[in-house]
Amino acid sequence: MKGKDAQLYIKGLSIDWDKIDEGSYLRSIPSIAGMDALMLSKPITFFVGENGSGKSTLLEAIAVSYGFNPEGGTRNYNFSTYDSHSELCDAMRLIRGYGKAGWGYFLRAESFYNVASAEEKYSLEGGVRPEYYHHKSHGESFLAMAQSNFKGNGIYLLDEPEAALSPQRQLTLLLEIMECVKNHSQFIIVTHSPILLGIPDAEILTFDDGNIHPCKYEDTDSYQITEMFINNRELMLRRLLDS
Repeated sequence: MKGKDAQLYIKGLSIDWDKIDEGSYLRSIPSIAGMDALMLSKPITFFVGENGSGKSTLLEAIAVSYGFNPEGGTRNYNFSTYDSHSELCDAMRLIRGYGKAGWGYFLRAESFYNVASAEEKYSLEGGVRPEYYHHKSHGESFLAMAQSNFKGNGIYLLDEPEAALSPQRQLTLLLEIMECVKNHSQFIIVTHSPILLGIPDAEILTFDDGNIHPCKYEDTDSYQITEMFINNRELMLRRLLDS
């Protein structure tokens, strides 16, 4: 899974700020406003950082620039329940690798219900027996959709996939991701999960501190706060509850 040997379908991106309105809220997000270009070096890239730091905004822009539906799904999906994506995609140019992905999926936790509904609709229209994801629990259906759509030679963008998954199911997803990467797939993932972030040799980019920069696993807030809570639970709770 070494970067120099990996097949990267998206090698990086650049942003033309002349195409973004002067009053756009994008200019008030430090990590994004200070960026003209970003290069990726590994087949698995994690975006980490505090809520509101711009992770999902950038991931969504990458997805739309690549041709995915803003709410999720494959590049063939064309539906909209609420048009909320930013203008960042219009100012973005993706730097693509030499190879072409044979498959891809944009999977985001917040619009999963809408994508699951679209999956059933498209399956019925195509004469294929649908998965009926709404008949399963949220976590079961989310993992089932990932397992149905993850395959080799693919590009996958995931926005907080852990939101629907138990720790055990997160480990299952971790194994699915690593198996796909062995078969020349690429992942860009927004996450707060210390489990997923533990994937070996992944690139972790933090959006904190005003600019996007590499970060070691042990230096992520997700790892540090989880470790601190597990090892000092009673002390932490006492301080929090007494404050």
